[in-house]
Amino acid sequence: MKAKLLVIDDDVSLRRVLEYNLQESGYDVTAAASGEEGLRLFAELSPALVITDMKMPGMDGMQVLQAVKARSPEALVIIITAFGTVDVAVEAMKAGAYDYITKPFNRDELRLTVAKALQFSGLALENRQLKSELADRADFGAMIGSSAAMEKVFQMIRKVADSEASVLITGESGTGKELVARSLHAHSGRKNGPFVAINCAAIPRDLLESELFGHVKGAFTGAIKDKAGKFLQADGGTIFLDEVGELPLELQPKLLRALQERVIEPVGGSKAHKLDVRVLAATNLDIEKAVAEGIFREDLYYRLAVIPIHLPPLRQRRDDIPLLLRYLCNKHGAAKVVFDKPALGALCAYDWPGNVRELENSVERLLIMRNDDNIALEDLPDKIRISSPSPSSADSAIIINLPDEGYSLEQLEREVVVAALKRNQWNQTAAARFLRIPRHTLIYRMEKYEIHAPDKD
Repeated sequence: MKAKLLVIDDDVSLRRVLEYNLQESGYDVTAAASGEEGLRLFAELSPALVITDMKMPGMDGMQVLQAVKARSPEALVIIITAFGTVDVAVEAMKAGAYDYITKPFNRDELRLTVAKALQFSGLALENRQLKSELADRADFGAMIGSSAAMEKVFQMIRKVADSEASVLITGESGTGKELVARSLHAHSGRKNGPFVAINCAAIPRDLLESELFGHVKGAFTGAIKDKAGKFLQADGGTIFLDEVGELPLELQPKLLRALQERVIEPVGGSKAHKLDVRVLAATNLDIEKAVAEGIFREDLYYRLAVIPIHLPPLRQRRDDIPLLLRYLCNKHGAAKVVFDKPALGALCAYDWPGNVRELENSVERLLIMRNDDNIALEDLPDKIRISSPSPSSADSAIIINLPDEGYSLEQLEREVVVAALKRNQWNQTAAARFLRIPRHTLIYRMEKYEIHAPDKD
């Protein structure tokens, strides 16, 4: 559909030139010989862009601009002004004009200015739509998304938030598992109680029991007074056990007891404390594999995962990236920033191995380094600008020649793992990234298939 343009100019010759050049460029052009006629046509046609001469008898260009903006604040207006009166054009820009061109101008200058204005209009519309969607997501705080995958997550939160059931949140690092936990708490009957979070992987093993369950004075060297653990601090509210898959095996029975009997016993103490707390947990590990390998108790797993919620990685919900970009720009005080279409395309095509956390880091860096409020493809980091095709677009191009007599899937998987390791000089982190799997999954496959790096010498 052709974009509708309205040209207003009392000069017959210039008006016809403008009309002809813009029609040649593929636009639907209507012309008016005066400001009054132009305003009448504007009300009838609702054009995407108005181009008006500044100096006209009767209603001049500035009056046209003011009247158009009064009727439609989002309307785009380009002012045509004579050489030497740029100061007047600047005043028009302050009054809301998108841009100006000075006489005499050539056809290319006219076309470029109009194209840029219409591109800006499209981006502005997208931004308004994104802001509207963000408003719809306000009840989930910083959890942003309108994709089918995220809608499932939101539905689960709505269904289980007000229950007392334990929830196990799974997903890759950086997908926002703590945001899900906080949203569950905020929508529960415990929302006025405390929300206490603890990262089980960030605390030394010999201190973790004390952090979780507390200790009494003299329980160990340095225990100079009684200390309430995280479970007691969360009494009446919610405790969130992040990276619960890293919990040492020897501590798991004590956590199981806390879940089953709702009591805890501080380190060095003999008195059990009753608890009124809901337990939420999260992990980026394949917890079922950990159970199968005997490093995570099966009974504890089932106690934690009464309700499982899985967060999809960002590469599986690319439709949410524009919405996330707008949210992150607003969050970092750059609401006017827009991403042009090539830049947006590259950002949506990149696989984001670090998920939303990596996206926020990249956006923050782009906002600091930008020259203006338009982010273009050349502003993006090399790894994003020249990223390889995503799995979804590349899968159809994969051809595997299998023998007629069949082939072992395990052998095929082993060959793929070896090929990825060789391609990345046996660097496990790089090979895992290449295979788009967590590093611990790659190590598990190497151990399973007895794959060893060749001796360096």
